[in-house]
Amino acid sequence: MTGEEETRGSPGALTEDQAGRMFAGMNEVIRAGEEMRKLRTEMIQVLAGLGWTQDRIARLADMSQPAVSKQAAKHRTDGPPAPMALSLDQHDAPWLEGCLWGLAEEISETLGDSARCSRHVDAVARGRKRFTPRNVDELRRLVEEDLMLHRDAMPAGYQEAYDRISRGLDVPPKAAASSSTGTATASASVRRALAHRIQRDHLGAGSNAA
Repeated sequence: MTGEEETRGSPGALTEDQAGRMFAGMNEVIRAGEEMRKLRTEMIQVLAGLGWTQDRIARLADMSQPAVSKQAAKHRTDGPPAPMALSLDQHDAPWLEGCLWGLAEEISETLGDSARCSRHVDAVARGRKRFTPRNVDELRRLVEEDLMLHRDAMPAGYQEAYDRISRGLDVPPKAAASSSTGTATASASVRRALAHRIQRDHLGAGSNAA
């Protein structure tokens, strides 16, 4: 099966372009430390579990095929992994935090230096801020301020995305867990990274369409 045929799979599947951009971002900050290195390893294992070839993963991750093979085999489990949903409409905290992160980056790029959330976004990208409840609350507040102060400069989809994310984050954890499916198939870090990439691509597609 060719790369193009693999990419066209079922609706909602992760595309090669999305995965390539995710790996590119990870490679830029890999020096931030072991946390990002671990995230890259987990992404390799997720994609290998989804049936992606090691050659394909190696090309996207800018790694050698033997290195990818070693990472994919290190934590290989028995049997295929459970299906992992990739739609934006998921309600577990890591997924919503990743969506918030993606939205904040889009706002930062749209507004430049005038965005209140830019410093926080930069700190997350460089590994200086983690997704603690306090930091997530701070990022929500900054995004709210940017949406309020620069409403006319924002595509309508930004506010809609924030409203959806905010409603999800305000739901008690037990209720959110009961309404989500496929949330235990990857670590919190992987789910944040996936949600971040998919949210950015969704917002970017909406802006281009406008």
